Amino acid sequence: MEGELLGPLMFAAAFALIFAGYPVAFSLGGTALIFAAIGVAQGYFEWSLLHAMPERIFGVMSNYVLLAVPFFIFMGTMLERSKLAEDLLETIGLLFGRMRGGLALAVVFVGALLAAATGVVGASVVAMGLISLPVMLRSGYSKALATGVIAASGTLGQIIPPSVVLVVLADQLGISVGDLFIGSLLPGLLLAGLYMLYVLLIALIKPEAAPALTPSTSATAKTTSLPRRVALVMLPPLVLILLVLGSIFAGVATPTEAGALGAVGAIVLARLSGRLTVSALRETSESTTRLTAMVLMLLLGSTAFALVFRGLYGDIWIEELLTGLPGGKAGFLLVANLSIFILGFFLDFFEIAFILLPLLLPAARLLGIDLVWFGVMIGMNLQTSFLTPPFGFALFYLRGVAPEEVRTADIYRGALPFIAIQLLGLLLLIAFPELVSTLLTE
Repeated sequence: MEGELLGPLMFAAAFALIFAGYPVAFSLGGTALIFAAIGVAQGYFEWSLLHAMPERIFGVMSNYVLLAVPFFIFMGTMLERSKLAEDLLETIGLLFGRMRGGLALAVVFVGALLAAATGVVGASVVAMGLISLPVMLRSGYSKALATGVIAASGTLGQIIPPSVVLVVLADQLGISVGDLFIGSLLPGLLLAGLYMLYVLLIALIKPEAAPALTPSTSATAKTTSLPRRVALVMLPPLVLILLVLGSIFAGVATPTEAGALGAVGAIVLARLSGRLTVSALRETSESTTRLTAMVLMLLLGSTAFALVFRGLYGDIWIEELLTGLPGGKAGFLLVANLSIFILGFFLDFFEIAFILLPLLLPAARLLGIDLVWFGVMIGMNLQTSFLTPPFGFALFYLRGVAPEEVRTADIYRGALPFIAIQLLGLLLLIAFPELVSTLLTE
Protein backbone atom coordinates (compact mmCIF):
# COMPACT_ATOMS: atom_id res chain seq x y z
CA MET A 1 0.00 0.00 0.00
CA GLU A 2 1.36 3.42 -0.97
CA GLY A 3 2.10 5.67 2.03
CA GLU A 4 0.31 8.69 0.57
CA LEU A 5 -2.92 6.70 0.39
CA LEU A 6 -3.06 5.93 4.11
CA GLY A 7 -4.24 9.42 5.08
CA PRO A 8 -7.20 9.52 2.63
CA LEU A 9 -8.09 5.90 3.48
CA MET A 10 -8.04 6.70 7.20
CA PHE A 11 -10.37 9.65 6.61
CA ALA A 12 -12.75 7.48 4.58
CA ALA A 13 -12.64 4.62 7.12
CA ALA A 14 -13.57 6.93 10.00
CA PHE A 15 -16.64 8.23 8.18
CA ALA A 16 -17.61 4.71 7.09
CA LEU A 17 -17.64 3.59 10.74
CA ILE A 18 -19.59 6.67 11.82
CA PHE A 19 -22.26 6.24 9.14
CA ALA A 20 -22.44 2.54 10.03
CA GLY A 21 -23.73 3.59 13.44
CA TYR A 22 -20.69 3.21 15.69
CA PRO A 23 -20.23 5.90 18.40
CA VAL A 24 -18.23 8.77 16.93
CA ALA A 25 -15.65 9.00 19.74
CA PHE A 26 -14.82 5.28 19.48
CA SER A 27 -14.88 5.36 15.67
CA LEU A 28 -12.24 8.09 15.65
CA GLY A 29 -10.10 6.49 18.35
CA GLY A 30 -10.40 2.99 16.88
CA THR A 31 -9.56 4.19 13.38
CA ALA A 32 -6.49 5.93 14.80
CA LEU A 33 -5.19 2.74 16.43
CA ILE A 34 -5.92 0.54 13.39
CA PHE A 35 -4.18 2.87 10.93
CA ALA A 36 -1.30 3.44 13.32
CA ALA A 37 -0.72 -0.33 13.26
CA ILE A 38 -1.06 -0.44 9.46
CA GLY A 39 1.35 2.48 9.14
CA VAL A 40 3.92 0.76 11.36
CA ALA A 41 3.57 -2.49 9.40
CA GLN A 42 4.09 -0.60 6.13
CA GLY A 43 6.98 1.44 7.52
CA TYR A 44 5.22 4.81 7.26
CA PHE A 45 4.52 5.38 10.97
CA GLU A 46 6.42 5.02 14.26
CA TRP A 47 4.85 3.87 17.53
CA SER A 48 6.96 6.51 19.28
CA LEU A 49 4.66 9.20 17.82
CA LEU A 50 1.90 7.95 20.12
CA HIS A 51 4.03 8.98 23.10
CA ALA A 52 2.57 12.46 22.55
CA MET A 53 -0.95 11.15 23.28
CA PRO A 54 -0.82 11.28 27.11
CA GLU A 55 0.42 14.87 27.00
CA ARG A 56 -2.38 15.83 24.62
CA ILE A 57 -4.99 14.14 26.81
CA PHE A 58 -3.64 16.02 29.81
CA GLY A 59 -3.84 19.22 27.77
CA VAL A 60 -7.53 18.56 27.03
CA MET A 61 -8.36 17.76 30.66
CA SER A 62 -6.52 20.84 31.99
CA ASN A 63 -7.93 23.23 29.38
CA TYR A 64 -9.32 26.18 31.34
CA VAL A 65 -11.48 27.36 28.43
CA LEU A 66 -13.34 24.04 28.20
CA LEU A 67 -14.29 24.38 31.87
CA ALA A 68 -16.93 26.84 30.67
CA VAL A 69 -18.81 23.97 28.96
CA PRO A 70 -20.22 22.29 32.11
CA PHE A 71 -20.95 25.69 33.68
CA PHE A 72 -23.11 26.85 30.77
CA ILE A 73 -24.81 23.44 30.49
CA PHE A 74 -25.59 23.54 34.22
CA MET A 75 -26.94 27.08 33.97
CA GLY A 76 -29.25 26.24 31.07
CA THR A 77 -30.52 22.99 32.56
CA MET A 78 -31.18 24.54 35.98
CA LEU A 79 -33.14 27.41 34.42
CA GLU A 80 -35.21 24.89 32.45
CA ARG A 81 -35.87 22.86 35.62
CA SER A 82 -36.89 26.03 37.49
CA LYS A 83 -39.67 26.65 34.90
CA LEU A 84 -38.18 29.95 33.72
CA ALA A 85 -39.03 29.08 30.11
CA GLU A 86 -42.62 28.26 31.10
CA ASP A 87 -43.11 31.60 32.86
CA LEU A 88 -41.57 33.53 29.97
CA LEU A 89 -43.62 31.81 27.28
CA GLU A 90 -46.93 32.20 29.08
CA THR A 91 -46.36 35.89 29.84
CA ILE A 92 -44.87 36.97 26.48
CA GLY A 93 -47.57 34.92 24.72
CA LEU A 94 -50.22 37.02 26.44
CA LEU A 95 -48.35 40.20 25.55
CA PHE A 96 -48.05 39.46 21.79
CA GLY A 97 -50.91 37.01 21.33
CA ARG A 98 -53.62 39.54 20.49
CA MET A 99 -51.97 40.43 17.18
CA ARG A 100 -52.02 38.15 14.15
CA GLY A 101 -49.00 35.86 14.30
CA GLY A 102 -48.36 37.14 17.82
CA LEU A 103 -47.89 33.73 19.44
CA ALA A 104 -45.26 32.78 16.87
CA LEU A 105 -43.50 36.13 17.41
CA ALA A 106 -43.57 35.46 21.15
CA VAL A 107 -41.92 32.07 20.57
CA VAL A 108 -39.09 33.70 18.57
CA PHE A 109 -38.68 36.43 21.19
CA VAL A 110 -38.55 33.95 24.06
CA GLY A 111 -36.29 31.64 22.03
CA ALA A 112 -33.76 34.47 21.65
CA LEU A 113 -34.06 35.35 25.34
CA LEU A 114 -33.61 31.73 26.41
CA ALA A 115 -30.66 31.42 24.04
CA ALA A 116 -28.93 34.29 25.83
CA ALA A 117 -29.95 32.95 29.23
CA THR A 118 -29.26 29.24 28.78
CA GLY A 119 -27.47 28.40 25.52
CA VAL A 120 -28.94 24.86 25.62
CA VAL A 121 -30.98 24.00 22.53
CA GLY A 122 -32.73 20.88 23.83
CA ALA A 123 -34.08 22.64 26.92
CA SER A 124 -35.49 25.52 24.86
CA VAL A 125 -37.19 23.32 22.24
CA VAL A 126 -38.73 20.96 24.81
CA ALA A 127 -40.00 23.80 26.99
CA MET A 128 -41.55 25.72 24.09
CA GLY A 129 -42.96 22.53 22.58
CA LEU A 130 -44.70 21.59 25.83
CA ILE A 131 -46.08 25.04 26.59
CA SER A 132 -46.61 26.93 23.32
CA LEU A 133 -47.48 24.22 20.79
CA PRO A 134 -50.82 23.16 22.36
CA VAL A 135 -51.90 26.81 22.68
CA MET A 136 -50.91 27.59 19.08
CA LEU A 137 -52.79 24.55 17.77
CA ARG A 138 -55.91 25.43 19.80
CA SER A 139 -55.75 28.95 18.38
CA GLY A 140 -55.81 27.58 14.82
CA TYR A 141 -52.16 27.92 13.84
CA SER A 142 -50.86 25.89 10.93
CA LYS A 143 -49.11 22.78 12.27
CA ALA A 144 -46.15 23.39 9.98
CA LEU A 145 -45.71 27.02 11.08
CA ALA A 146 -46.18 26.23 14.78
CA THR A 147 -43.68 23.35 14.83
CA GLY A 148 -41.22 25.10 12.52
CA VAL A 149 -41.02 28.31 14.54
CA ILE A 150 -40.59 26.38 17.82
CA ALA A 151 -37.82 24.14 16.47
CA ALA A 152 -36.00 27.02 14.75
CA SER A 153 -36.25 29.41 17.70
CA GLY A 154 -34.83 26.76 19.99
CA THR A 155 -31.70 26.53 17.82
CA LEU A 156 -30.88 30.20 18.48
CA GLY A 157 -29.12 28.90 21.60
CA GLN A 158 -26.31 27.78 19.32
CA ILE A 159 -25.40 31.14 17.79
CA ILE A 160 -26.54 33.70 20.40
CA PRO A 161 -23.98 33.80 23.25
CA PRO A 162 -23.33 32.31 25.70
CA SER A 163 -23.28 29.08 23.70
CA VAL A 164 -21.59 25.77 24.48
CA VAL A 165 -20.91 25.29 20.77
CA LEU A 166 -19.15 28.65 20.50
CA VAL A 167 -16.92 27.69 23.44
CA VAL A 168 -15.92 24.48 21.65
CA LEU A 169 -15.40 26.29 18.33
CA ALA A 170 -13.18 28.90 20.00
CA ASP A 171 -11.10 26.18 21.61
CA GLN A 172 -10.68 24.28 18.32
CA LEU A 173 -9.79 27.47 16.42
CA GLY A 174 -7.41 28.71 19.11
CA ILE A 175 -9.15 32.09 19.45
CA SER A 176 -10.68 34.03 22.34
CA VAL A 177 -14.08 32.78 23.48
CA GLY A 178 -14.99 36.36 24.40
CA ASP A 179 -14.21 37.58 20.86
CA LEU A 180 -16.33 34.80 19.37
CA PHE A 181 -19.21 35.65 21.73
CA ILE A 182 -19.04 39.33 20.77
CA GLY A 183 -18.73 38.55 17.06
CA SER A 184 -21.72 36.21 17.05
CA LEU A 185 -24.12 38.56 18.84
CA LEU A 186 -25.26 40.61 15.82
CA PRO A 187 -25.54 37.60 13.44
CA GLY A 188 -27.62 35.77 16.08
CA LEU A 189 -29.96 38.73 16.53
CA LEU A 190 -30.15 39.11 12.73
CA LEU A 191 -31.30 35.51 12.44
CA ALA A 192 -33.98 36.04 15.11
CA GLY A 193 -35.13 39.13 13.19
CA LEU A 194 -35.37 37.13 9.95
CA TYR A 195 -37.55 34.56 11.75
CA MET A 196 -39.87 37.34 12.91
CA LEU A 197 -40.07 38.82 9.41
CA TYR A 198 -41.04 35.41 8.05
CA VAL A 199 -43.79 35.05 10.67
CA LEU A 200 -45.16 38.52 9.84
CA LEU A 201 -45.08 37.69 6.13
CA ILE A 202 -47.04 34.48 6.70
CA ALA A 203 -49.54 36.35 8.89
CA LEU A 204 -50.01 38.86 6.07
CA ILE A 205 -50.23 36.40 3.16
CA LYS A 206 -52.01 33.51 4.94
CA PRO A 207 -53.81 35.00 7.96
CA GLU A 208 -55.59 31.72 8.65
CA ALA A 209 -52.20 30.06 9.33
CA ALA A 210 -51.28 32.55 12.09
CA PRO A 211 -54.43 33.90 13.77
CA ALA A 212 -54.57 36.15 16.80
CA LEU A 213 -55.08 34.69 20.27
CA THR A 214 -58.79 33.93 20.77
CA PRO A 215 -60.62 35.59 23.68
CA SER A 216 -61.37 32.17 25.22
CA THR A 217 -57.66 31.30 25.26
CA SER A 218 -56.69 34.48 27.05
CA ALA A 219 -59.68 34.62 29.36
CA THR A 220 -57.89 32.81 32.17
CA ALA A 221 -55.16 35.46 32.36
CA LYS A 222 -55.52 38.49 34.58
CA THR A 223 -54.83 41.13 31.99
CA THR A 224 -54.92 43.92 34.58
CA SER A 225 -51.73 42.54 36.15
CA LEU A 226 -50.01 41.88 32.82
CA PRO A 227 -47.51 44.80 32.98
CA ARG A 228 -46.46 43.76 36.49
CA ARG A 229 -46.24 40.12 35.42
CA VAL A 230 -44.09 41.02 32.40
CA ALA A 231 -41.70 43.01 34.62
CA LEU A 232 -41.40 40.24 37.21
CA VAL A 233 -40.88 37.49 34.63
CA MET A 234 -38.53 39.42 32.33
CA LEU A 235 -36.33 41.02 34.97
CA PRO A 236 -34.60 37.92 36.46
CA PRO A 237 -33.34 36.42 33.16
CA LEU A 238 -32.35 39.85 31.87
CA VAL A 239 -30.27 40.49 34.99
CA LEU A 240 -28.63 37.09 34.58
CA ILE A 241 -27.89 37.77 30.90
CA LEU A 242 -26.38 41.16 31.72
CA LEU A 243 -24.24 39.65 34.47
CA VAL A 244 -22.93 36.80 32.31
CA LEU A 245 -22.50 38.52 28.93
CA GLY A 246 -21.77 41.96 30.39
CA SER A 247 -18.89 40.62 32.47
CA ILE A 248 -17.42 38.91 29.37
CA PHE A 249 -17.88 41.84 26.99
CA ALA A 250 -16.52 44.34 29.54
CA GLY A 251 -13.46 42.18 30.15
CA VAL A 252 -14.23 41.86 33.85
CA ALA A 253 -14.44 38.06 33.75
CA THR A 254 -13.31 35.27 31.47
CA PRO A 255 -16.02 33.11 29.83
CA THR A 256 -15.23 30.35 32.32
CA GLU A 257 -15.65 32.70 35.28
CA ALA A 258 -18.82 34.14 33.76
CA GLY A 259 -20.13 30.61 33.25
CA ALA A 260 -19.54 29.84 36.93
CA LEU A 261 -21.36 33.07 37.81
CA GLY A 262 -24.24 32.04 35.54
CA ALA A 263 -24.48 28.60 37.18
CA VAL A 264 -24.67 30.18 40.63
CA GLY A 265 -27.14 32.76 39.31
CA ALA A 266 -29.38 30.01 37.96
CA ILE A 267 -29.43 28.35 41.38
CA VAL A 268 -30.30 31.70 43.00
CA LEU A 269 -33.17 32.28 40.54
CA ALA A 270 -34.49 28.78 41.19
CA ARG A 271 -34.32 29.44 44.93
CA LEU A 272 -36.08 32.82 44.63
CA SER A 273 -38.87 31.23 42.59
CA GLY A 274 -39.29 28.56 45.24
CA ARG A 275 -38.43 25.77 42.78
CA LEU A 276 -34.97 24.74 43.97
CA THR A 277 -35.42 21.13 45.04
CA VAL A 278 -33.03 18.27 45.68
CA SER A 279 -34.57 16.45 42.70
CA ALA A 280 -34.04 19.41 40.35
CA LEU A 281 -30.45 19.83 41.52
CA ARG A 282 -29.72 16.11 41.08
CA GLU A 283 -31.28 15.96 37.59
CA THR A 284 -29.39 19.09 36.53
CA SER A 285 -26.08 17.67 37.80
CA GLU A 286 -26.67 14.31 36.08
CA SER A 287 -27.57 15.96 32.77
CA THR A 288 -24.51 18.23 32.97
CA THR A 289 -22.23 15.28 33.73
CA ARG A 290 -23.56 13.18 30.84
CA LEU A 291 -23.23 15.92 28.24
CA THR A 292 -19.80 17.04 29.48
CA ALA A 293 -18.54 13.44 29.44
CA MET A 294 -19.78 13.07 25.85
CA VAL A 295 -17.91 16.24 24.80
CA LEU A 296 -14.69 15.06 26.48
CA MET A 297 -14.89 11.59 24.91
CA LEU A 298 -15.32 13.21 21.50
CA LEU A 299 -12.32 15.42 22.20
CA LEU A 300 -10.14 12.47 23.19
CA GLY A 301 -11.20 10.44 20.14
CA SER A 302 -10.60 13.36 17.79
CA THR A 303 -7.21 14.04 19.44
CA ALA A 304 -6.06 10.46 18.78
CA PHE A 305 -7.39 10.66 15.21
CA ALA A 306 -5.63 13.97 14.53
CA LEU A 307 -2.32 12.68 15.93
CA VAL A 308 -2.21 9.58 13.71
CA PHE A 309 -3.70 11.42 10.73
CA ARG A 310 -0.87 13.95 10.87
CA GLY A 311 1.68 11.18 11.37
CA LEU A 312 0.48 9.71 8.07
CA TYR A 313 0.69 13.19 6.43
CA GLY A 314 -3.07 13.31 5.99
CA ASP A 315 -3.10 16.95 7.15
CA ILE A 316 -0.84 17.89 4.22
CA TRP A 317 -3.17 16.06 1.81
CA ILE A 318 -6.20 17.96 3.17
CA GLU A 319 -4.33 21.27 3.17
CA GLU A 320 -3.20 20.91 -0.45
CA LEU A 321 -6.68 19.77 -1.45
CA LEU A 322 -8.42 22.77 0.13
CA THR A 323 -5.93 25.49 -0.76
CA GLY A 324 -5.71 24.27 -4.37
CA LEU A 325 -9.43 24.60 -5.04
CA PRO A 326 -10.56 26.77 -7.98
CA GLY A 327 -11.52 30.24 -6.83
CA GLY A 328 -9.04 30.43 -3.94
CA LYS A 329 -10.69 31.73 -0.77
CA ALA A 330 -14.19 31.71 -2.32
CA GLY A 331 -13.78 28.09 -3.45
CA PHE A 332 -12.56 27.07 0.00
CA LEU A 333 -15.51 28.75 1.74
CA LEU A 334 -17.95 27.12 -0.68
CA VAL A 335 -16.54 23.62 -0.10
CA ALA A 336 -16.26 24.14 3.69
CA ASN A 337 -19.85 25.35 4.05
CA LEU A 338 -21.22 22.70 1.71
CA SER A 339 -19.37 19.95 3.62
CA ILE A 340 -20.67 21.18 7.00
CA PHE A 341 -24.22 21.54 5.67
CA ILE A 342 -24.28 18.02 4.16
CA LEU A 343 -22.72 16.40 7.25
CA GLY A 344 -25.36 18.18 9.33
CA PHE A 345 -27.99 15.85 7.84
CA PHE A 346 -26.29 12.89 9.53
CA LEU A 347 -24.01 14.04 12.37
CA ASP A 348 -24.32 15.97 15.60
CA PHE A 349 -22.88 19.51 15.67
CA PHE A 350 -20.20 18.53 18.23
CA GLU A 351 -19.07 15.66 16.02
CA ILE A 352 -18.77 17.92 12.97
CA ALA A 353 -16.80 20.50 14.98
CA PHE A 354 -14.32 17.93 16.30
CA ILE A 355 -13.87 16.05 13.02
CA LEU A 356 -13.98 18.72 10.32
CA LEU A 357 -12.69 21.86 12.01
CA PRO A 358 -9.12 20.64 12.63
CA LEU A 359 -8.96 19.75 8.92
CA LEU A 360 -10.25 23.14 7.75
CA LEU A 361 -8.23 25.31 10.13
CA PRO A 362 -4.75 25.07 8.49
CA ALA A 363 -6.17 25.97 5.06
CA ALA A 364 -8.15 28.89 6.54
CA ARG A 365 -4.98 30.24 8.12
CA LEU A 366 -2.99 29.90 4.89
CA LEU A 367 -5.72 31.75 2.97
CA GLY A 368 -5.67 34.62 5.48
CA ILE A 369 -9.26 34.19 6.67
CA ASP A 370 -10.20 35.99 9.89
CA LEU A 371 -10.72 33.16 12.37
CA VAL A 372 -13.34 34.94 14.51
CA TRP A 373 -15.49 35.54 11.44
CA PHE A 374 -14.75 31.98 10.29
CA GLY A 375 -15.90 30.63 13.67
CA VAL A 376 -19.16 32.59 13.59
CA MET A 377 -19.80 31.40 10.03
CA ILE A 378 -19.25 27.77 11.04
CA GLY A 379 -21.48 28.23 14.10
CA MET A 380 -24.32 29.56 11.96
CA ASN A 381 -23.88 26.74 9.44
CA LEU A 382 -23.76 24.13 12.21
CA GLN A 383 -27.06 25.52 13.46
CA THR A 384 -28.78 24.04 10.42
CA SER A 385 -27.76 20.56 11.63
CA PHE A 386 -30.47 20.86 14.30
CA LEU A 387 -33.19 21.27 11.66
CA THR A 388 -32.09 19.13 8.71
CA PRO A 389 -33.87 15.75 8.39
CA PRO A 390 -33.45 12.91 9.06
CA PHE A 391 -31.33 13.44 12.21
CA GLY A 392 -32.03 17.07 13.18
CA PHE A 393 -31.95 17.05 16.99
CA ALA A 394 -34.45 19.91 17.37
CA LEU A 395 -36.92 17.89 15.27
CA PHE A 396 -36.48 14.88 17.56
CA TYR A 397 -36.84 16.99 20.70
CA LEU A 398 -40.07 18.46 19.35
CA ARG A 399 -41.39 15.10 18.13
CA GLY A 400 -40.98 13.75 21.65
CA VAL A 401 -43.28 16.38 23.21
CA ALA A 402 -45.68 17.18 20.33
CA PRO A 403 -49.35 16.07 20.54
CA GLU A 404 -50.36 12.97 18.61
CA GLU A 405 -52.25 14.95 15.96
CA VAL A 406 -48.96 16.54 14.85
CA ARG A 407 -47.29 14.21 12.37
CA THR A 408 -43.57 13.91 11.84
CA ALA A 409 -44.16 15.11 8.26
CA ASP A 410 -45.66 18.33 9.68
CA ILE A 411 -42.52 18.94 11.73
CA TYR A 412 -40.22 18.27 8.77
CA ARG A 413 -42.31 20.49 6.48
CA GLY A 414 -42.34 23.26 9.06
CA ALA A 415 -38.55 23.19 9.41
CA LEU A 416 -37.83 23.65 5.69
CA PRO A 417 -38.54 27.43 5.46
CA PHE A 418 -36.40 28.06 8.53
CA ILE A 419 -33.52 26.06 7.05
CA ALA A 420 -33.76 28.38 4.05
CA ILE A 421 -33.77 31.40 6.39
CA GLN A 422 -30.66 30.11 8.17
CA LEU A 423 -28.91 29.70 4.82
CA LEU A 424 -29.96 33.25 3.92
CA GLY A 425 -28.46 34.44 7.21
CA LEU A 426 -25.27 32.57 6.34
CA LEU A 427 -25.10 34.26 2.94
CA LEU A 428 -25.63 37.68 4.55
CA LEU A 429 -22.83 36.92 7.01
CA ILE A 430 -20.48 35.99 4.15
CA ALA A 431 -21.50 39.06 2.13
CA PHE A 432 -21.24 41.45 5.09
CA PRO A 433 -18.36 40.34 7.36
CA GLU A 434 -18.72 43.63 9.27
CA LEU A 435 -21.66 41.98 11.06
CA VAL A 436 -18.96 40.18 13.06
CA SER A 437 -16.33 42.89 13.23
CA THR A 438 -18.56 45.86 14.17
CA LEU A 439 -18.81 45.16 17.89
CA LEU A 440 -15.24 43.81 18.05
CA THR A 441 -13.77 47.11 16.83
CA GLU A 442 -15.81 49.32 19.13
